[in-house]
Amino acid sequence: ARPAAPRRTGERGPWRARLLVVGLATLLVPVLAALVAPTTSAPGAATAPGDATGLALAARSTLLQDADAYRRLQTEITARRAELQQAVAAEQSARAAVAAEQASVGAAAADLYRASATTRVPVLGLDATAPGTTADVLYVQALADRAAGDREATIARAERAESAARTAAARVAAAQDAVDAATEQARSLLADVRATVAGLGLDVSVQLAALGTVPAAGDQQARNTAALQRWQAYLTGLADAGIEPPQAAELADPAALPDGFSPALDAAGRPVPGVAWAVAGNRPVTVLPAETVAAVSSALSQVGRAYVAGTAGPDTYDCGGLVAASWLLGGYALPGTAAEQWAAAPVVPAAQLQVGDLVVSDGGADVGVYLGEGDVLGASAATYQVGVRSLPDDARAVRVTLPAPAEPNAPLPASASGRGACGAPPAPVGPVSPAWGGWANGRIPTSALCPVARGHALRCDAAAGYTALAQAYQAAFGTPLCITDSYRSMAAQTDAFRRKPALAAVPGTSNHGWALAVDLCGGINVAGTPQWTWMTRHAGEFGFVNPDWARPGGEKPEPWHWEFGTLA
Repeated sequence: ARPAAPRRTGERGPWRARLLVVGLATLLVPVLAALVAPTTSAPGAATAPGDATGLALAARSTLLQDADAYRRLQTEITARRAELQQAVAAEQSARAAVAAEQASVGAAAADLYRASATTRVPVLGLDATAPGTTADVLYVQALADRAAGDREATIARAERAESAARTAAARVAAAQDAVDAATEQARSLLADVRATVAGLGLDVSVQLAALGTVPAAGDQQARNTAALQRWQAYLTGLADAGIEPPQAAELADPAALPDGFSPALDAAGRPVPGVAWAVAGNRPVTVLPAETVAAVSSALSQVGRAYVAGTAGPDTYDCGGLVAASWLLGGYALPGTAAEQWAAAPVVPAAQLQVGDLVVSDGGADVGVYLGEGDVLGASAATYQVGVRSLPDDARAVRVTLPAPAEPNAPLPASASGRGACGAPPAPVGPVSPAWGGWANGRIPTSALCPVARGHALRCDAAAGYTALAQAYQAAFGTPLCITDSYRSMAAQTDAFRRKPALAAVPGTSNHGWALAVDLCGGINVAGTPQWTWMTRHAGEFGFVNPDWARPGGEKPEPWHWEFGTLA
């Protein structure tokens, strides 16, 4: 049966009006305006495209601020929990001291109870008829007096221990209150984020998905663009039909959906929790929660960003970091790794896979966001960037917007692919091709690189290795690592070859053109110096080598030339 008319786009006016003011102001700032990538418009949407862009910029700024505040709260919670653990340990130690002192008091009291009167008060044994025993009795009395003093000291220690235990217990309670307060703040902040994204118009989400994207090369760019446009067309279709995505809590139970929506069914006719169907024109359309719309739009806005292990934005990501950062902007806090994300959300049957679900593969080593039509968006250690790829054959999925399982999901079976974290290819044997990302030598956009020093940049994993190398070098010599050259564009290669034809590589063939090579100075440029010797011993720990041809006695000795990895 045709469902009742769904809620119309733009009904949530207060947030939208407030954001419009901020958004229009934002558009006046040229720097922010320059960040907006060309994208498809949203015909039929309630807001003019320019206004929607301003709203998207303002919304992204607000969500990022909330995400930063949440991360700070998580840091505070971690510190508070550490304080709580210390307080609990101190209380346990105090309670143990109380028990020990009470045992001592109890033992002394029992001994005193069982003792005779003359044992307790030896002077009662003085005998006027036996003056020769007086000295002994007085000595025993002195010992009894000392024992009585020890008992009083034990009682005093027990009282102090009990007081310390009460103080420790109060500290535990205070530490627990601090943890609870920070946790409640974090929970409230996530609720605020979910309320914010529920109030965003679909036209704003259309623009939000394209903010900040970085161009890729060749076929990868075409695939990224196609996925973005497909997502924007989906949102535009909902907007044209007046369909406003509900919040996730409203779609969790297929039997209790908001007016205007009906249960989504899989191929076997089973209801799919977490999404719903509505009617757009004369056809049914799947409606995702507002939080999923925000998370997917946020993930797509990071397309082309560089991959760096252990990072979660805003400029570089690993696979788990991209997922966690994107869903945080949708109002859900996820762990930072693929395996932890798999364990934390309910499993989705393959027949019920939906856009926004987390797709986990390689035995829990890789994760991405499902985009529909067999596409997954993820940060890849194989391509060194965020991009769209195909759904893996061994993919398993979980849905973030449904209640967490009572027990964590069992770990996935180990992968037999040989790949590492985030799809990293197996370690190569021997020299490897330096080509990466699909770009031509010297044609890599600077937005795909990471800075290493003023005016210098490398591929981001090489940049991370260089930064660590520079820190170790400074610790060893007390001076910064000296660099004269890094990434060379085609124009820079042409200029270098014109000026130094005997030294520079033919334009388009230099490993500098892959952003994987550096030229160093400050003593490293002279073989045999302490600086050069230190590099030969330690640079490999950070991934850098002086290739065979550049070593003393090589084909073209260049002690200053160092490459990230063994390159062909």
